[in-house]
Amino acid sequence: MGVIKYFAAGAALAALCSLGVVGPAAAQSSSSSSANKTQRQLDVAAARADRKAIVGANMNLTAEEGKTFWPLYDAYEAKMDKLDDRHAAEVKAYAAHYQTLSNKDATEKLDEVIAIKQARLDVQKEFVPKFRAAVSSIKTTRFFQIDNKLSAMIQCDIAQIVPLARTGAKTVNE
Repeated sequence: MGVIKYFAAGAALAALCSLGVVGPAAAQSSSSSSANKTQRQLDVAAARADRKAIVGANMNLTAEEGKTFWPLYDAYEAKMDKLDDRHAAEVKAYAAHYQTLSNKDATEKLDEVIAIKQARLDVQKEFVPKFRAAVSSIKTTRFFQIDNKLSAMIQCDIAQIVPLARTGAKTVNE
């Protein structure tokens, strides 16, 4: 699983870049902003390609298994990518407003985080039987272990840069 750690660092960096949390966010010209958006899109695409490479390097699929596994993987990742984008938007919105967070905002933020986690679980539950039909139960379990490890590494990196909700002078109380 050493391969996972190597690639996960790059994937995590690209995920952080996609959140717009890494790097200066202060006044930028529109052309610079456009270039940054394009770079973030490239970083996300590279991270997603790295993720697929990590899975491939760790699944030990036969050529026959690969024929059924990879199209299913792509469908699974397409759904998860939408949830990752939703999570990135949530984190970015929180980071922009955490210093003036109201109780209502905090409630909505937590509800959205839980909804995203539930949606991820729902996608996993939807795809487990499909993966089991494509490859053995052992390889299905292995895939979800790899997927969960990669997600945990990225979430850990995000957690390190996202500030905790707080009360204080700048907090708007309801």
